[in-house]
Amino acid sequence: MKLSVVYAETDRQHWLPVQVPEGASVAEAIRASGILARYPQIDISAQKVGIFGKLTRLDAPVSEGDRIEIYRPIIADPKTVQRRPKEE
Repeated sequence: MKLSVVYAETDRQHWLPVQVPEGASVAEAIRASGILARYPQIDISAQKVGIFGKLTRLDAPVSEGDRIEIYRPIIADPKTVQRRPKEE
């Protein structure tokens, strides 16, 4: 099956195509993509993951064409951060 693994840093996105066998899990697809070796700061046991913007578990099965997303942790509480003024 062909799918992709996506990780976004603050200044750029990483979109890696990967091929996995039928019945592979989200975790297996992430490992197969090589992104963990490329970005050692990613900790999939602690970070949330999703498929097409919907949270999922690491043991969830993947399907052909899925986009697996690795989410960065939120570093600021949106309820306490002041809104930026709109630029005019």
